[in-house]
Amino acid sequence: MCAQASITFVDTDRVLPIIPYPPAIPVLAVLFGIVLVACGVLMLRARTARFGAVAFAAAFLVGALVFDLPRAGAHPENIPLRTLLFEPLTMAALAWMLPAADRRNDWSMTLARYCIALSLTVFGVDHFLALGPIGAIVPNWIPFHVFWVVFFGAAFIAAGAGFAANMLRGWAAAGMALMFALFDVTLHVPRTLGAYGIPGAIRDPDEWCGVFIVAAFCGGFLALTNVQKEELASTP
Repeated sequence: MCAQASITFVDTDRVLPIIPYPPAIPVLAVLFGIVLVACGVLMLRARTARFGAVAFAAAFLVGALVFDLPRAGAHPENIPLRTLLFEPLTMAALAWMLPAADRRNDWSMTLARYCIALSLTVFGVDHFLALGPIGAIVPNWIPFHVFWVVFFGAAFIAAGAGFAANMLRGWAAAGMALMFALFDVTLHVPRTLGAYGIPGAIRDPDEWCGVFIVAAFCGGFLALTNVQKEELASTP
């Protein structure tokens, strides 16, 4: 999280105008980066982890609704814009579920769970809608590109169904953690470090942002897996 926040400090000159509001203000990126760093530091300590996670969830929820929802709503057919909306929503929901794990029947927990379910389903459906473009970024040393796009798209949808039905949620979270770890190890990290011949990748903030977003998803789902284990252990 702190690493992802640092990107907002060095990439403020590329802040895009948000339609229909607010205007492009680089200082907002700096302020948001400061918030992310603070949340990351707080979540490293057991005594302040709950506050850090709740603050992180609130920051990403507000950011998604204010910055990403207007653009995605104006162009609902645009897969990249749709992804930019559901990524922070998923992170916010994951962060909220971790400190609120002791309130399993709370309405906010249910809402967060459904948010994760919807996001994973959207990610999965988008894999099927963009077989060619997504298959094109699969490394050449991995065979059967389209097969893997279909496989992971189906995995997203299956995990989303697990969260929606609140069944096998621990397995769904574990599967997502493993899948995102594989994404980073086989795709994002080598690609960013220049192993796949992408010109200027190692200096591209977008590439590094992709690495840390995937890592955050992996960590969030892995932590949720541990929470699910604790819930099962405490069940009479």
